[in-house]
Amino acid sequence: MNLVIDCFKLVKGAGKSIGIYNLAQSVVSHLGERAERETEGKRGYSIIVLGNSCNKKDFAVPGVTFVEMKGDPLNKIYCIFWELFLVPGYAKKYQADRILFPRGFAPLGIAKAFAGGVRGKVKDTIIIHDLIPFFYDKYYPGVFNRLENAYIMNRLKSSIRHADRVITISEHSREDILDKVPGCGKRITVIRNGLNDVSYEAGTAAHDGEEGIKGEKNKDYIVAMTSTLPHKNAAGILKSYEAYYQLAKADNREPLELVVIGIGDTSVYEGMSEEAKVHIKCYKFFENFADMCKMIAGGKAYLFLSYAEGFGFPPLEAMQMGLPVVCSDRSSLPEVVGDAGLLVNPDEKEVVARALDRIITDAALREDLVQKGYENIKRFSWETRTDLYWKELLQ
Repeated sequence: MNLVIDCFKLVKGAGKSIGIYNLAQSVVSHLGERAERETEGKRGYSIIVLGNSCNKKDFAVPGVTFVEMKGDPLNKIYCIFWELFLVPGYAKKYQADRILFPRGFAPLGIAKAFAGGVRGKVKDTIIIHDLIPFFYDKYYPGVFNRLENAYIMNRLKSSIRHADRVITISEHSREDILDKVPGCGKRITVIRNGLNDVSYEAGTAAHDGEEGIKGEKNKDYIVAMTSTLPHKNAAGILKSYEAYYQLAKADNREPLELVVIGIGDTSVYEGMSEEAKVHIKCYKFFENFADMCKMIAGGKAYLFLSYAEGFGFPPLEAMQMGLPVVCSDRSSLPEVVGDAGLLVNPDEKEVVARALDRIITDAALREDLVQKGYENIKRFSWETRTDLYWKELLQ
């Protein structure tokens, strides 16, 4: 059984989502480990990764044959030509039985037929992470280049319509797919993401040397994760914090500070009061992932108010680090968070404020949510994810 995985266009830090890169890396590494075990004295399994010079260090792993492709993975015109026409040729060259497309874009039908050659039609599987381009087309038209977004939406629908198999990462994403491409339900398998270790070494240097960045418990604070993209709802986070701030003040309590990861300042909400603003620290990004983990781990509560997620890693990562979570009740987040967090309407700032205040003032509630969080993350172990991917792709 020969499985070819197309990772040519994946470059860490490029594009709008690191999630696709991380999932592809995890799938490749875990399938590679499994292939090594399965081939010991048994039927051979060959996994060939088509990659590039930028991702070789992450995808050239044990159990995998890594092939470094020529061409620029950041050149949009070349990449369109790659995904439409070139991949099938390489599938034929490496005698693929199956091709996996982690980005969700499969070649055209005529190219797929060519890839099969004398071996018969090669089967392709795509991973659909979310249909957020359709979300932006409906709610935030013009935020992305309209021509590019229209192309992406068309390619996603075409790929879903013609792929032999479709993997998606949540039941919510499955329902979205069925809404856009009715009748494809029998070809869809839901495999929720696996959760990677987000622990860190205690001695890692702090980011920029700023006090408090080590996440030590000497000063409690609220942690929020967002970005400047509208669906991440950074303004909603700031509005909700301001409501919490006023709530605590009205009760003669000192409000906790807010640490926001993903934006450089509070300009996304121009109405923020100066009184509340001075209690907010913003960090657009952390060069060292361990520094970000330490910052999150030092918090007393975690806030995530996204409008749309194909899956939603941030609340699970916060649970893994022992934080109680207040989370948006939109899209896939309720099925991922379950009863291990307080689910709220992200547009109702007073409701969010009261949820934060409950967690901060009620030690028993905090402990209950922390323990539920530890139980919840067990649902997303990579051991079980690997079994599901192995069955779907190699059996």
